[in-house]
Amino acid sequence: MYKHLVITASALVFGLGVTSTLAADLIEEPIYVEPVAYGGLYLRGSIGMSNQQLHGGLDNRLYDSVDSLKFLDHGRFSSAPIYNLGIGYQFNDNFRVDGIVEYRGKADFKALDRITFYDGPDLVVGSNDYSAKKSEWLVMANAYYDIFDWNGIKPYVGAGAGMSRNTISSFSDKGLFEHPINGQYSSLAYGSEHSEWNFAWALHTGLGIDVTDRLTLDLGYSFLHLGDAQSGDLVAYDGTNNVKNPMKFDDITSHDLKFGIRYRFF
Repeated sequence: MYKHLVITASALVFGLGVTSTLAADLIEEPIYVEPVAYGGLYLRGSIGMSNQQLHGGLDNRLYDSVDSLKFLDHGRFSSAPIYNLGIGYQFNDNFRVDGIVEYRGKADFKALDRITFYDGPDLVVGSNDYSAKKSEWLVMANAYYDIFDWNGIKPYVGAGAGMSRNTISSFSDKGLFEHPINGQYSSLAYGSEHSEWNFAWALHTGLGIDVTDRLTLDLGYSFLHLGDAQSGDLVAYDGTNNVKNPMKFDDITSHDLKFGIRYRFF
């Protein structure tokens, strides 16, 4: 009987030893995983085209002296190229900020009005054909939120604020008038180049497309409010200028389409 007890006890001890060894083999040592570094600097650059509007129209102090004024064309800008460079910081998967310097190339401007005024007792009817060029230097800080990540495609929204140096150049006013007694005559006035700083703000949206873990293509749209602009004082073709009378461009906005890249240093 004792012999059987010894054999049974030995078997139990052996079984416990084997079980402990197997359990030890099954329990692996914890593996340390390096945390992902989301924050870091990035460089950005883009090119694009503007589509600009003049919401407030043109204004000049000499308009007060006419009997009636009607704009047949309130003012149109041609498209113009956009170039910008900037540096930013990615805080986490979703939130990033950057600062940019942007040159907005010269856009052609056209407008046409119809006016009437009295020359003594005689009513004069005429029109003014306006032309100019407009460009800007824009300095802006922006914040963006990447909404989600779908296989490296990241739609985003954002907003920005800064300052825009708006420049009006090559301004001219070609007038054609009909006098009831003196007949038809023309006029010509021009304004020198003038630049001024205005507060600017923007709303952004677009898609970021990751090409590598560092390089992202950026297809973006921005609505931009550039403030106001004005020409130098208008001077007649013979050099006559008796009053301070710049042509004012009120409430300039733009719809911009841009293609860019972002390169991360992390």
